[in-house]
Amino acid sequence: MSASRGTLLTTVIHLWPYIWPSDRRELKLRVIWAMVLLLVAKLATVAVPFTFKWATDALAGTGSAPFAASDWLLWALAAPIAMTIAYGGMRILMAALTQLRDGLFAKVAMHAVRRLAFRTFVHMHELSLRFHLERKTGGLTRVLERGRNAIETIVRMVILQLSPTIIELALIVGVLMWQFDWRYVAVIMVTVAFYMVFTYYATEWRIGIRRKMNDSDTDANIKAIDSLLNYETVKYFSAEQREAERYDRAMARYEDASVMAYTSLAVLNAGQAAIFTCGLAAAMVLCAFEIKAGTKTVGDFVLINSMMIQLYQPLNFMGMVYREIKQAIIDIETMFAILARDPEIKDVTGAPPLKVTSGTVRFENVAFSYEPERRILKGISFEVPAGKTVAVVGPSGAGKSTISRLLFRFYDLAGGRILIDGQDIAKVTQTSLRKAIGMVPQDTVLFNDTIRYNIRYGRWEASDLEVEEAAKLAQIDPLIRIAPKGYETEVGERGLKLSGGEKQRVAIARTILKAPPILVLDEATSALDSHTEKEIQDALERVAKGRTTLVIAHRLSTIVGADEIIVLDQGVIVERGRHSELLAQDGLYASMWNRQREAEEAREKLARAGEDAGAPNRNPPPVEDVIPEAAAKPLEAPADAAE
Repeated sequence: MSASRGTLLTTVIHLWPYIWPSDRRELKLRVIWAMVLLLVAKLATVAVPFTFKWATDALAGTGSAPFAASDWLLWALAAPIAMTIAYGGMRILMAALTQLRDGLFAKVAMHAVRRLAFRTFVHMHELSLRFHLERKTGGLTRVLERGRNAIETIVRMVILQLSPTIIELALIVGVLMWQFDWRYVAVIMVTVAFYMVFTYYATEWRIGIRRKMNDSDTDANIKAIDSLLNYETVKYFSAEQREAERYDRAMARYEDASVMAYTSLAVLNAGQAAIFTCGLAAAMVLCAFEIKAGTKTVGDFVLINSMMIQLYQPLNFMGMVYREIKQAIIDIETMFAILARDPEIKDVTGAPPLKVTSGTVRFENVAFSYEPERRILKGISFEVPAGKTVAVVGPSGAGKSTISRLLFRFYDLAGGRILIDGQDIAKVTQTSLRKAIGMVPQDTVLFNDTIRYNIRYGRWEASDLEVEEAAKLAQIDPLIRIAPKGYETEVGERGLKLSGGEKQRVAIARTILKAPPILVLDEATSALDSHTEKEIQDALERVAKGRTTLVIAHRLSTIVGADEIIVLDQGVIVERGRHSELLAQDGLYASMWNRQREAEEAREKLARAGEDAGAPNRNPPPVEDVIPEAAAKPLEAPADAAE
């Protein structure tokens, strides 16, 4: 379905498998019974004006009974009351049948909403990393939210409003042709034609206004989410006023678009009311002439008025249904566009699962670029032997982190291949590939849930005991135990209630729980202080023991023990060897090592100078005073107070 030219027919075709699911017999029965109730309710609806006519004629002493009455006096006394009661009864029946129909169909509608929303959510996860890097999270969640609402609108409007309206319109036209004559039908048909033409053009005019309102609404929502997710950054730079003004500018655009939307709606409603009122007046004038001529009764005048008023409801619904469906199509077209977008990374047909025997990883002449005009990796080749540790280092922008993304097959290669135990990762299933690899990233982002939930994410079927054992191996169990809620401690949005070291320990714990044969450490300690880095590094070394490990390193001191160090520069391997060998070459690696050592020595001198200036005595502090602050504080402490 086109994202820009969505139509009701194509939308219903897309939705029909969800409305009429082949595997849900009870839902099909609900649809059938809803249609039966719909027809009976519309017959009751058309009967209501007749009971009104009979009651009026009975009160006026004109007309005839709808059934034979042997006693004229009894009829004269009882008929007005009976017809009035019948009028009320028919209205109750009409309302009861309509509500019963809506109740029956509710499960069908909401099941369709759930299934399609679920499919879209799953599909969003199937789309490539490139797609998600190009999108904004707030925009995607808004697409999902409005898409859900649009599905419900279309399903309900088409089945519960549009179909009944067409049936009711046909019944009313038939009744008027039988009870009156062709002139009344002509008046109705002309009124309906003018009404629908006006509604069509006025609604088409409003579509552009609605699009603008949706765009400004999405923009304001994205800015709000972006600012709130970066709460600490806003505070660091005292940018509250700037963020508020930025959000207000977006809301001002939404305000202008909304005012235009409501104004245009008022124009539409006024025009519809004027057209219908003219048709109503014309039909009643025709009836008034016939009453004067003695061919019609006052009850017929009431009947035509009731019929026309009865017609106004479906007509008004037709206008509203058209507007709502058109607006829902606008809202749902982006969801369909996402569903229509093929995942960039797909399993080849019949792809087998990856079978890891030893865990040897090999890059063979790998080339890659995010954009065609800028090549990131230029034919690199290296091997990570089973159970060994290979580190990749280099200046910023050399392509280090790209290597880990390619190993996870977040992107396909421009050239070459990546092998695990001789198997091309492009020819095995993505699920089996990613199950075999554990990742500890530089920036660990946690789910807004408990610590237990986040650790168990590594292997969902793990027991509580296994979760806690993984935490012990990651050296975070003591910190968890001193928290009031222990493993049920909420970590906050993106884990912001934890310090950087605590988040890294959680990431290590869930990787331990996953127990992968291949491990990737992507600058896992570069954002930590020296003391925490040493503790995390010790934990990482325990995790990496016996596993094939690829380390993307920023701090060279963390990889001096690697079995091999690959030095990248501008997408090519310029040096390789062990730490001592690379220092002896006195090349790029040695230069980077010397700069980092100089920086560390300068920091140490500054630290010693600060200690000398602030320490009046040289006595060593008590043992409890040298316990790292992070090890003694509760986990609920704000991240900015942690380290």
